[in-house]
Amino acid sequence: QVQLVESGGGLVQAGGSLRLSCAASGGTFSTFGMAWFRQGPGKEREFVAAISERGGATYYADFVKGRFTISRDNAKKTVYLQMNSLKPEDTAVYYCAAERFGSGSHREGDYAYWGQGTQSTVSS
Repeated sequence: QVQLVESGGGLVQAGGSLRLSCAASGGTFSTFGMAWFRQGPGKEREFVAAISERGGATYYADFVKGRFTISRDNAKKTVYLQMNSLKPEDTAVYYCAAERFGSGSHREGDYAYWGQGTQSTVSS
């Protein structure tokens, strides 16, 4: 059973930065495509970024390109989301997700394993 635990959320002012982490246990981490999704207040969950099994490919939603960076450390079984130049509209619960043998899909339905989410709030 794969378990994902996010951390690193919090409250930050607009223009600031946060670094989210997602630690995995169970399964073979290096065989999982990983992604971050988010759900803002009153909104549906949406794709943010994804990374392939070995980190060779990354994908981003248009609204975070140039501001967010996804990365992974397979030795530590952890995926990260560095968020810079944060805006109030980035306020959301951020979820980590894992897809076995995944290459970095943007589709929510491709991910079988999900974390509980971590709240990130950006004040104006």
